[in-house]
Amino acid sequence: MLRDLLEALAGSPNRFVLTTRYVARAHRLLRDATARFEVMHVPALAPADVADLLAPAFNGYEQMATDDRDYLSRAVQVLTDGRAAYVRAIGEAMAHMGGTADPVGALTGLMSADGALNHWCCFCYELRLHRARGYGALKAILDILAHEEPMTLTEISQRLHRTPGSTKDYLSWLEDVDLVTSRQKRYSFTDPLLRLWVRLHCRPVPPSADDVAREVQRYAVGRLPHADPVPALAYAGVEVSADERKSWGIIEID
Repeated sequence: MLRDLLEALAGSPNRFVLTTRYVARAHRLLRDATARFEVMHVPALAPADVADLLAPAFNGYEQMATDDRDYLSRAVQVLTDGRAAYVRAIGEAMAHMGGTADPVGALTGLMSADGALNHWCCFCYELRLHRARGYGALKAILDILAHEEPMTLTEISQRLHRTPGSTKDYLSWLEDVDLVTSRQKRYSFTDPLLRLWVRLHCRPVPPSADDVAREVQRYAVGRLPHADPVPALAYAGVEVSADERKSWGIIEID
């Protein structure tokens, strides 16, 4: 059906814009299509784009000091990987928090059991897995990568207790629905926030409020700019070494 559709579109005098959430499948489908089709990737939001998106949702955003506003935009950008839906959700959550510039706190609430991003990630996770094959094995691989990434094919097959050949098939099915990405033969989640969600919610017992706060803070510590002072808030309640604190540019006083 899809190939028949492409042939009809290619032969039409009209112009069309098609969208898809499955990048790998779109490339494979259009591999032998006519030059009339052009694939245009929607890039991740830059900090300046994040600033524009936060402004209408965040009360008092324009009145913030320039440095604070720039840091907030960069912090939200790295926490969300520049994904517009996540940026908008964090901006709205901070607005509901009374305009508090606390993206880590907003993300914690969004990832809780009743949070909007919890429901959104659950939808994306199940939707993509049901479009792939090997549902149970694929979930097992995602659980492995949620706790450690990137990993090689051999490392994953050993954890999965499957042959490298069958593991390679499973990984190709995950790549086909854009759940994992391979770089230099090492596999990792395509969406870092979805990885955080799997760590939190794909386990037998629902996470407590403390579990969510701890995991979100660890996630933030690994992504927020180390040279800025605000990450000091992100590791509150998380056990870290003195060397790790120093790597963030924070001065310790005995």
